[in-house]
Amino acid sequence: MHLPLGHPTRHRAATLAAALSLLAGLCVGAVSSTAGAADPQSTRQGEFSAAAQEFGVPLPVLEAVSYNETRWEAHAGQENAQAGYGPMNLTDLTTRELDADGLTTRSPRYADLLTAPAEHTAAAAAHLLGTGTAGVESDETLNIRGGAALLASYARSYGHGRPPRTVDGWYAAAARYSQATEDKVAQVFADQVWSTMTAGADRTTQDGQRITLAPVPRLRPDRADVRKLGLTEVTPPPGTQRPQCPASLGCDFIPAAYALLDPSNPADYGSHDLADRPHGLPIRYITLHSTDETYDGTLDLFRDPTYAAGAHYVVRSQDGQVTQMIPTQDIAWDSANRSFYQHSIGIEQEAWATHGATWFSEPLYRSTAALVKYLAATYDIPLDRAHILGHDNIPGSSEGGMATQHWDPGPGWDWQHFFDLLGAPIHATAGPGAAVVAIKPGFAANRQTTTYCDDVQGYKQFPGPYQSFDCPVTSADAPASFVPLYTAPDTAAPLLADPYLHPTGTGTTAMNDWGDKAPTGERYVVAERRPGWTAIWFGGQEAWFQDSARHPAAVPVTAARIVPKPGRTSIPVYTTAYPEPSVYPPDFIAFEGGTAPRPQLPRTEYTIPAGQSYVAAGPPTDTDSYYALYYDGSAPYDRHDFVGTTQVYEITYNHRMAFVDAADVDVIPAA
Repeated sequence: MHLPLGHPTRHRAATLAAALSLLAGLCVGAVSSTAGAADPQSTRQGEFSAAAQEFGVPLPVLEAVSYNETRWEAHAGQENAQAGYGPMNLTDLTTRELDADGLTTRSPRYADLLTAPAEHTAAAAAHLLGTGTAGVESDETLNIRGGAALLASYARSYGHGRPPRTVDGWYAAAARYSQATEDKVAQVFADQVWSTMTAGADRTTQDGQRITLAPVPRLRPDRADVRKLGLTEVTPPPGTQRPQCPASLGCDFIPAAYALLDPSNPADYGSHDLADRPHGLPIRYITLHSTDETYDGTLDLFRDPTYAAGAHYVVRSQDGQVTQMIPTQDIAWDSANRSFYQHSIGIEQEAWATHGATWFSEPLYRSTAALVKYLAATYDIPLDRAHILGHDNIPGSSEGGMATQHWDPGPGWDWQHFFDLLGAPIHATAGPGAAVVAIKPGFAANRQTTTYCDDVQGYKQFPGPYQSFDCPVTSADAPASFVPLYTAPDTAAPLLADPYLHPTGTGTTAMNDWGDKAPTGERYVVAERRPGWTAIWFGGQEAWFQDSARHPAAVPVTAARIVPKPGRTSIPVYTTAYPEPSVYPPDFIAFEGGTAPRPQLPRTEYTIPAGQSYVAAGPPTDTDSYYALYYDGSAPYDRHDFVGTTQVYEITYNHRMAFVDAADVDVIPAA
């Protein structure tokens, strides 16, 4: 999200977005794990076994709960975006974090956050162990023991002081561990825990700990046990809009504002356009965002029609709860480029792009993946990086918007893990030496240092209760989902510079400098290879990244490619796909004041020179522009999609997508 995205047909300034993130800007900690590798009982696997035995928790339950909280990561004692610590995600939100991040006592949420049980499970676990809160945060062994003690205490409370006799009997305790306040959300977490036990899991953590959870056969929990928690029922009442969502997620629906702001101006409304997608207006993309705002704050903003932005769904970080706000048939104003958002479903995730060094929660990854799989199957959207986009993959729609377009979800979003969850892993589909590669540097081992600096007051709508953070925010040597691009095969060479970001000079390590970062999963045509390096065509330039057999950063893949037609020294590049003026009827042109809206203009700083090649996202598509002007749909041709006769290919041009006129290129089919 970052900033609100105004309705393009209105002649008023867009509202500016609110809010420095809660817990934004935390740097990587230097606390080491207490686990070692020599003695098996001192490894994390051994710590799980010892804690399970000590507190009478079935080992598969303990391991599966931790897997669904953190994927067994300790994060070197560093707190996450939920103020959680260690493999068991024990939380400890204090005034220090709130004050440091600018959330002052003037905020109505300040006192609530400081007393919320879900934000203070570390203290509860420490009490059960008879130790201090700091210990369960910094000491990995105590953290796992504390999580096991919590699970055991929950189980005994629902069994009249006795632990369950079967693994399935721990279902309510696992649901309680999620700290959810709604029954369906707690049930979703417990279902994910049981799914993990059924399938088993095996992975190596970022700090090299190999952990295995063997599949557990014949699990049949009583899902009605969630009622023992006495939580709030969130099933929509009869007659309300039901969410368009997989049943496994237990989504709710809170409608975003669709309201007329000025009774004298029917074009002044918010916060989305009414449509009837996919009838006559196909849905081609799913766009992922990070909110840079709390979940509650995001819901409030999207229910405010003056905010001039919205999304179809919002996902909560703590437990993966999904709230739908706009029906998928309607068009959310979520990415400032109509050629994309009129064909897209937008998903906002409670997180902060400036968190580069911290991490998105595992429940959030899993809920978003389940939602994306459901939507992709419903609307026949390919599960690839040309159609499952980040906001950072969508270009600006005008010359002035190229440099200011958003860059979330940022370097800290693990695209590789996300596509694994989608069941569409990024993997080789061609042999060595193929003409196309997909970026795949890994995540945990691909450690990059990035910085960010911005004046928070410059992108807030309201004064207070937030304040500016210190510049720069540094994410030092942290897992990242991109490879840096150089102008030559040498790390001493300048980083690549995008002409809209750096008309003169070179690229930078800034988080929001997308001009020198090739993101995970994107596919590029190889320009050249040298020992330890690969060059790709990227934004009209030859861009180099480190790539060796020992430390590969890409995999060979098959893909169709476009090349300029013979005889052309270069061809134009577009960041919109608007139709030609001739498709608009004369009476519509007269209503518009004599000029066709939204002309299709090439980007002045982008071209594809002869000899370069780029990956095509699929077959050519028609140019089009959905026209929505009046709140009540009464304008001439209101809520109508004007479709052109010109066709375009969508291509992966640089970090972002772009379009080329089909008449300007030839296509080399996938081998």
